[in-house]
Amino acid sequence: MNKSEAIERLENLKVRADQLAGLRRGSQDFKKWHRDTEIAIERIFGEGTRHLKDFTDVGYSLGIFSSGTPDSAFDNAYRHGVKNAISVIESLIDEIKDYWEDEPESHLQELSAIDKVELLIRRFHKVARQLRSRHGSRNTIEIEDEYDVQDLFHSLLRIYFDDVRPEEYTPSYAGSASRVDFLLKQEKIIIEVKKTRQGLSAKDVGEQLIVDSLRYQAHPDCNTLVCFVYDPEGRVANPRGIENDLTGEVNGVPITVFITPEQ
Repeated sequence: MNKSEAIERLENLKVRADQLAGLRRGSQDFKKWHRDTEIAIERIFGEGTRHLKDFTDVGYSLGIFSSGTPDSAFDNAYRHGVKNAISVIESLIDEIKDYWEDEPESHLQELSAIDKVELLIRRFHKVARQLRSRHGSRNTIEIEDEYDVQDLFHSLLRIYFDDVRPEEYTPSYAGSASRVDFLLKQEKIIIEVKKTRQGLSAKDVGEQLIVDSLRYQAHPDCNTLVCFVYDPEGRVANPRGIENDLTGEVNGVPITVFITPEQ
C-alpha cells in the first residue's frame, strides 16, 4: 500500500470513528469498525509492530466499577475510548505524512490500465464532494442519479484514456441487445456503472451485476469487466461481502466489483 492509499484508508476509519461517538456502546457498527481498523493497521504497518498495540491498548469501558455505577459513567468511558482511538489514528496518519517517502512522479505512469480505473473509482467520491464547493456558489454537477455518476466518471476516464466509448452496444444475449456504460477500446475493458437508490436492495444490486457480467462477455472487446457501484448513502449493508462474492473469473473473463465510498 502506497502513502496516499494508507492515508486515505486511515482517514476513512477516522470519519467512521467520529460517527461512533454518537452511537450506543456495544453496537455492531463499533465491533466492525474496530476489526476493520485492526486489519488496516496490520496491512499498512505490518504484523507485530507497536502501531497495532497502541490501538488495541485503548479501553472503552471502566476499569473498576461497582453495582451502583450509573450508566452515564459507562457511556462516558466508551466515548472517551473512541476519542483516544481517534487520537491514535491521527498519530498514525501524521507518521505516514512525515516519514513515508512520497511516490515518485513516474508512479502513475507505471500503473496498469485496470489500476488506473480502480484509482479513479476509489477517488470518485472525493471528487464529487469537492465539486459541491465552487467559487461564488456557482452552479455545479449534483450527483443525484446514475446518469450523473456516468457523466462525471466519463470526464475522469479522460484523464488516462484517449478512446473512451460510452453507450457501446453488445451483441445479442438471450434474444436482446444491451449497451455497456463505457468501453475502453484499446485496453479492452468494459465498465458498468451503477448508483444505489431507495428501493434497490443489496440483493438487487448483486443480481443485476451477475446478469450484466454474463451479457457483457459477448462483446468482442471484453477482456476485462469492471463494475463500479456508487453508494454514497451506505445503502449496501455488506459491500465488501458483495465485492468478494462477485469478483472473480467467469468463462475466462476477469470481473472486478468496486462499491465505494468505503463505509
